[in-house]
Amino acid sequence: MKAIMCPRYGPPDVLLLKEVPKPVPKANEILVKNHAITVVAGDCEMRGFNLSYPFLRKLLMRAWFGLIAPRKKILGQELAGVVEEIGKDVTLFGEGDPVFASTGFGLGAYAEFTAISESGVVAIKPENMTFEEASTIPIGGLEALNFLRQANLQTGHRILLNGAGGSIGIIAVQLAKHWGAEVTAVDIARKFDMLRSLGADHVIDYVQDDFSESGRLYDVIFDIVGTAPFSGCMRSLVDNGTYLLGNGWLSRSDKKTAERGNKKAIEWTADYQSKHLVYLKELIEAGTIRTFIDRTYPLEEMVEAHRYVETGQKIGNVVIALE
Repeated sequence: MKAIMCPRYGPPDVLLLKEVPKPVPKANEILVKNHAITVVAGDCEMRGFNLSYPFLRKLLMRAWFGLIAPRKKILGQELAGVVEEIGKDVTLFGEGDPVFASTGFGLGAYAEFTAISESGVVAIKPENMTFEEASTIPIGGLEALNFLRQANLQTGHRILLNGAGGSIGIIAVQLAKHWGAEVTAVDIARKFDMLRSLGADHVIDYVQDDFSESGRLYDVIFDIVGTAPFSGCMRSLVDNGTYLLGNGWLSRSDKKTAERGNKKAIEWTADYQSKHLVYLKELIEAGTIRTFIDRTYPLEEMVEAHRYVETGQKIGNVVIALE
């Protein structure tokens, strides 16, 4: 099968299209013939190993992924396709089932076929989405769902999303609106039409305006991209408000600062479960959530896709179409 290999850390050019053996599913695995996969910012961070973490945490992460080069040469974290083969103990899926999935740190999605445990983060694809659309949901959807649930959003709450125009943000906008919140989306101006179409009540161009200087207060601030100054976010939260950091690291002093102001500061915690993917599927089929695809590339143009995602200018999602 064809796969994109990452033999070493570095710029997009390190990625190589290779012929590799097709995976053989284990007893508890399904083999998915991928119709679509995505390129998310996290893929680019893993490839270049330019994670925005303190030195010690970054060193530990590198020890986990591989000191000199990635241990898992095939990157990629989300996909949609059709079950080609099932292991002898599989009961939840059958051959021919259309599915969408997140492989998480197991990676392996940058290929024509991927083997996934049936107990992993995989579910039947939403009926009202194409494979390309469905492939964009797992990472962004699960991240948005996980964070916003920790914030305990209520009807009438005001939430600000910094970096609202990416794969996590577009789902977060829609979930927040579904739960009755008033949404302010911060991103670059050329993404405003999309954000308004998804339900954002207010939009702010971060190039022109600093939201923390406006004097407006929010019940929840979700800094998806991790670029807003922490002090400004604290200043813009109501008492008992919640700050969510989607990319980066909170120090002990940050957490203490938040607590002194009767506020909560929460950083990333993984909670990837298939039941959450099923919940998102139900919202999609009910018409509550939709996605937005910026560009689509063939597998052979993975390098170009990575280059584009690394610019930070993508609107929504970048998809690799295999069918």
